Amino acid sequence: MIETFQYLNSLPVFPHAFALAIAYILAFPIGLEREREERSAGVRTFPIVALASCGFIQGTESVTSGNPEATARIIEGLITGVGFIGGGAILQLKDSVRGTATAASIWSTGAIGVAVGLESYDVAIIIAIFTFLSLRLLLPLKKEPKED
Repeated sequence: MIETFQYLNSLPVFPHAFALAIAYILAFPIGLEREREERSAGVRTFPIVALASCGFIQGTESVTSGNPEATARIIEGLITGVGFIGGGAILQLKDSVRGTATAASIWSTGAIGVAVGLESYDVAIIIAIFTFLSLRLLLPLKKEPKED
């Protein structure tokens, strides 16, 4: 029992909790923006994607430590998996496609989580800022579909 307590006491909980919280916080405004626009994914989806992506990186660091190829395989799987989730947000209608910005934002949010998991906080912040600004500031430039 004492050995279990000592083991639990030695776990690096704070650094992991900090990184996971940063991933969540950076993705939250993106989800809020999508929610405001009443998109298929929003305030719950985006932070969870970033949290999970960061968690996969951090959760496997003891296995991949010192092995960049193993880390690359984890990241490759995340890119594919998050892309698959984003693909579910894309709808092909009769004469248009909707959801591509949401899908791209989900993918970007996965990249935020990976960057935080790899302790590249500067990259994560830049991705978050540019994604949010693209969604917020470039919307007026989007052409509305023509009505027949």
